[in-house]
Formats: sequence, structure tokens, C-alpha cells
Amino acid sequence: MNHIVNVALQVLPTAKSIHPYALVDEAIRVIAASGLKYRVTPFETVMEGEYDRIMQVVREAQEACYAAGAESLMTYIKIQSNAQSDVTIEDKVGKYER
Repeated sequence: MNHIVNVALQVLPTAKSIHPYALVDEAIRVIAASGLKYRVTPFETVMEGEYDRIMQVVREAQEACYAAGAESLMTYIKIQSNAQSDVTIEDKVGKYER
């Protein structure tokens, strides 16, 4: 996968004494610090970049949730790639943004 891909990451952490939003915030901090282009949505965060780099960030986001106190974590990943060209966020939703 030599082209730019889009990956949607949803983490669903659980912990007895920590609200899940606080744990999700830790995952988003990792994504924001990664330098990747990303968009946070109500259900998942979409990243754009090289496949291997995004997968590294996915792992780091999971580790950040555990470091922040998550006891368990469900992680859902969706990947869009194209053998011939890049897949960009703008190509998919740019016409809807103002």
C-alpha cells in the first residue's frame, strides 16, 4: 500500500471509575500529536496518511487509553485504500464543507 489511505478509528474504552470520554480524549491526543491529517466525528476519528504510519498511531492510541486507566478496549477500524491513487478526506467530503 504505497498510496495515501483513510482509516476510521473508533475506540470504546471501559473503566469503573473513569468516564469513557476522558479515555477517548487520550486517544485523540495521540492522533492530534501524530502530525497526520484527521477529523474527529461523533462516532470515530478519520485519519489520512501512509498505511504503516496510521497503524502505528492506532497502536499508540490504544496504549494511551490503557495508560490513562482503561480496563478494556474495543477497537474498530475501517480502511479505505486504492491500488491506483491516494484516498483523501477532501475527495469524499470536501463538497460538504464550507
